[in-house]
Formats: sequence, structure tokens, C-alpha cells
Amino acid sequence: MKVLVLNSGSSSQKSCLYEIGDKLPADPPNCVWEGKIEWVDGEAEYSIKNSRGISRKEELAGVASRGEAISRLLQSLWSGETQAISNPSEIDVVGHRVVHGGPNHFEPAFVTAEVKSAIEGVSVFAPLHNRAELEGMKIVEKLLGPVPQVAVFDTGFHRTMPLSAKTYPGPYEWFEQGIRRYGFHGINHQYCAERAAQLLGGKKNPDCLKLVTCHLGNGCSLAAIREGKSIDTTMGFTPLEGLMMGTRSGSVDPGVLTYLMRRRHFLDEQLDDVLNKKSGLLGISGISSDMREVLAASKNGREPEKMARAKLALDMYVHRLQSGIGAMIAVLNGVDAIVFTAGVGENSPEVRAATCANFGFLGLKLDAGKNAQSPLGNDNDNDNDRDISAPDTTVRVLVIHAQEDWMIARQCWNLTRTATPPTAH
Repeated sequence: MKVLVLNSGSSSQKSCLYEIGDKLPADPPNCVWEGKIEWVDGEAEYSIKNSRGISRKEELAGVASRGEAISRLLQSLWSGETQAISNPSEIDVVGHRVVHGGPNHFEPAFVTAEVKSAIEGVSVFAPLHNRAELEGMKIVEKLLGPVPQVAVFDTGFHRTMPLSAKTYPGPYEWFEQGIRRYGFHGINHQYCAERAAQLLGGKKNPDCLKLVTCHLGNGCSLAAIREGKSIDTTMGFTPLEGLMMGTRSGSVDPGVLTYLMRRRHFLDEQLDDVLNKKSGLLGISGISSDMREVLAASKNGREPEKMARAKLALDMYVHRLQSGIGAMIAVLNGVDAIVFTAGVGENSPEVRAATCANFGFLGLKLDAGKNAQSPLGNDNDNDNDRDISAPDTTVRVLVIHAQEDWMIARQCWNLTRTATPPTAH
């Protein structure tokens, strides 16, 4: 079975093609083909590679729209030097990461008119993501025709949170109206929980594991996972709640928002723009939303003002991360392992070391050499998954490569074997 995965973000588009046989492999396989688009200052930059080792990078100057850029990316799957299949009809199913499923959609589902309407209906809660994902579905319909499409919801993994964790302390009517804590990054949090159980299988009973998974990318969230199920997380009704992020503020006192609306006459669009695009690492440092650039500036003694702002941003980021991890450990009543994943989590030994520094009272000890080890950079991302804790630690610390695309492909494979795809969508 050939499964094409579309992982649409607000400023990026990732696509992978997997070939899966009659049995799911124990470990994530390499993609047959993968492509990525990043929009930088309005211009599309894309990179593509296939299993034959042929790769290509290009700037798509003058592309009229996001949709056209994605169409050109997908067409390189079956045409040109990077092609991996001879015809688009070879694709059996297309899976989409959908950030927000709302109160009624948690399980993977075939894309139908009803499902698309539901995704559109909650797009106001995650407008940068849900609408991009709907656009991806339309592009697939145009290019591939009536191929089955599957929506895999990022909120789904967190459906197991108890009411005490998912309910906001406002009027109960909020909950009845669908205003509740949904949580996000669930696809990768679930993968990390399963992979951690594999890595710790010889040390801990996987069925009893207490994990805190730290998804640290441009968006950041934590999850408290017990026996493979999410019991708490830091993101809530939208992906804005919780930790300090690249451009997002994370949690702030709601009184700040009412103050800005009343005294500074902020409109809702202005608040949305400030909280989602001009806050976080970018807002505090004034330099960048990229942790690498903030870290470099925090060490640059030649520019003391920039260094002070960058150091403050870094200290705030770590402080909120430590506070969030502490809260997750309290909810779990202990912890067996802390997992770092996604761009910052996988690639910043400085952030990992600073975050773990205050958890020595739990018996957590990092191995400085293992923590400083760079990713291997080979084709098998699983080789980069590792335990970076010291031998005598009582809490393990793991680095696990994010595998959202593979999780989506797995869900598509499972669904097509247990349910009949709709004849039209």
C-alpha cells in the first residue's frame, strides 16, 4: 500500500510517501519520497528527495499562490528527476494532519463533506492550520481524483484527559458549548510515548510508565502520559495556551487582554496578531523566533543590549518549561522519563541541560557527553533516538525524533483495513 501524507503548517508543507506491506513494521521505515516547502518572506523554498538518493532544492519565485506551490511539489512525486512513482493512480490513500478536530472528531476518519464541514467549523480556533489542511484536501482532489483521504486529528490523543483537566474554571456552560481544553501535538506525543516504551522496555514496565513528553518546536507543548494515555497537557482550547513558544506567547493573565482592549483599544485581530506572531522568543529577544539565533545572541558579548534581551528570552523559555514539567510530574504522581522531541528538543543540548538542571532533587542526572552528542545525520532517524541520562539516574531522559508523518501513515493503513472508504468526498 502506498500512503501519501500531507502535513500542512501555517508556514510550511511537508509531504511523504510510504510503502507499507501486509504487516506494519516495528520501526518507522524511510520515506520512498519526501518533500518540504517553507514560505520565507512570501517566497516558497522547497526541497525534495527520493529513495534513490536524488535530491533537489529550489526557490519557487513568482509562484502565484500557496496552492500552486503545493501542486508543483506533489507533481514532482510522479514526474521529473525526483519522481518515485510512475503515475498518481498508484497512491492508495492520502493522510492529512488536522490540528483541531473540535468536540466531535477525535478518531481518524475518512474525509467526507461532513468531516470537511466540521474541520471548517472549528477553524476559527486554529485558523493558520485548519484552513491550510482543508486547502491540501482540495489540491489532492484536483490532482488525484477520488483517492480515499483520511483526517488524523492532533487533538485525538488528548481525548483521554479527565474532566478535571479538560474543563476551564469558567461557567459550566462553556464546556457545554465546546469551550474546553483539547490539547495539540497529540500525534507526536503518542508516538513518543510508544517509542519511549520501546527504549525503556528493559528498564521499566511499559504498561506502568509515567512520562512527560516535551514537544519543543516553533510551537511547544508538554503532555503527562500514564500507561500510554494522555492525562494532561499544556495547550488547551487553542494552540496558544501553555509554554512560551517561537512567536506565540503561551499562557498570559487574561486581565492583560481585557486591559489592552479597554485602555489601549486593541481589536481582536490585533490581539490575535500580537499573541500568535509577535510574542514568545521573537517578542522578548527582538531578534528571532529561532532558538539557534537566540542562543547565539545570548553569548555575543560584543552587543550587550541584544545579549541581555536574548538571555532574558532564553531564561523565560526555560523557566516556563521547568514549571510546566513540574506540574506534569505532580499530576502523574512521579515520573519515569522525560522525553525531548521536535526541532528544539532534538537539537539543542543547551535547552535540555538547562531544563533538567533543577530536577536533581528527583535523582535526575544527565550524561553531559551523551547530551552534547549531535544527531547522526544518516537516513535512519531512529538511530538518533537515545537515552542521554547518566547510569545512576533515577529518572531517564530521552531524545526521540518526531515522527508525525509515520503515525499518520499508520493510522491510514489501519483505517483502510477496518473500514470501507466512501465512494466520493
